[in-house]
Amino acid sequence: MSVMVARKKVVRKWEKLPGRNTFCCDGRIMMARQKGIFYLTLFLILGTCALFFAFECRYLAVQLSPAIPVFAAVLFLFAMATLLRTSFSDPGVIPRALPDEAAFIEMEIEATNGTVPQGQRPPPRIKNFQINNQIVKLKYCYTCKIFRPPRASHCSICDNCVERFDHHCPWVGNCVGKRNYRYFYLFILSLSLLTIYIFTFNIVYVALKSLKIGFLNTLKETPGTYPSTSLTVLTVLEVLICFFTLWSVVGLTGFHTFLVALNQTTNEDIKGSWTGKNRVQNPYSHGNIVKNCCEVLCGPLPPSVLDRRGILQQEESTAQEESCPRGPSAQEPTAARGPGGQAEESSAQQEDGSLPHLSAVPVPPLSNAEMPEEKQLTSGELPVPSQDAGQAEH
Repeated sequence: MSVMVARKKVVRKWEKLPGRNTFCCDGRIMMARQKGIFYLTLFLILGTCALFFAFECRYLAVQLSPAIPVFAAVLFLFAMATLLRTSFSDPGVIPRALPDEAAFIEMEIEATNGTVPQGQRPPPRIKNFQINNQIVKLKYCYTCKIFRPPRASHCSICDNCVERFDHHCPWVGNCVGKRNYRYFYLFILSLSLLTIYIFTFNIVYVALKSLKIGFLNTLKETPGTYPSTSLTVLTVLEVLICFFTLWSVVGLTGFHTFLVALNQTTNEDIKGSWTGKNRVQNPYSHGNIVKNCCEVLCGPLPPSVLDRRGILQQEESTAQEESCPRGPSAQEPTAARGPGGQAEESSAQQEDGSLPHLSAVPVPPLSNAEMPEEKQLTSGELPVPSQDAGQAEH
């Protein structure tokens, strides 16, 4: 017997979100699809720190102080924590408009702009918004079908509108926006300190070794032992990596420190939103460096509006073969044995739905001669033979 069973398939909202993002751990981790450079970042940080802890730290802890590897470990853990927090979090993606909302916005725009003749370019879809006595333009996003909030922009790589969009950073494998900018800034700041720290103590390590056997002899030392090999090859490799990293990471940290002090974003600085020819004053700046830094780095963190792990239930109809016992109504009529040994019908209705002929319906005998003829025994009662019937049998 085939039965249609409706099953509820649990679908999370992150599975249906548009855009070009990658989700892991049932929607808890959100990243961009292009993660190759992010893996390179992890390799450089982990590789350089592993070499430093494996070789130089042991020598420096004995010769100078055991606090050197401890402080290096603190910087390393803090840099890794802020990197993963920046890479695996929602940067502030704004949900796209639902079909009904998009249709309403389109009707509102058409009512405002009027009918545009064919062949003419429609006017730009912009709304004016006032912030601190300063007019700010809200632009319409044709992909997300919304008017973007102030300071928001559409990332062409992730294909999402991001609130307080700063930039898309391939080194962290994610966009940098309102919800992860502070962690990005703390990451590059701690990475700069870690790079300077490792670079400095690599030089100190080479200097201490050179004081004993000389600088040239240190470089020419035969790699007969394991520490010698690390000095001649691995230490030079660490110094080169740290040297080239200093120019990029420290410079990037200085640039973002300048932006934090002015309460600006990289996107606004590149476009010249507040420093262009119009000389429009930044309406988001408090005019005080301390207040700007506190707002950007210490202000309340808004929750994610995506609800990535919300549940969307979808019903699936599946056909299953079930062998269930047939009830009395589905069974064929069975014969019940009466007291006299004759077969009696258990049902007065045939299989085809028509009533049986009157001659086929058994009539139970009367209990005695005085009983009315139209009265019959009810179902389940046995007939009681009368005295006359018993005499007739004899």
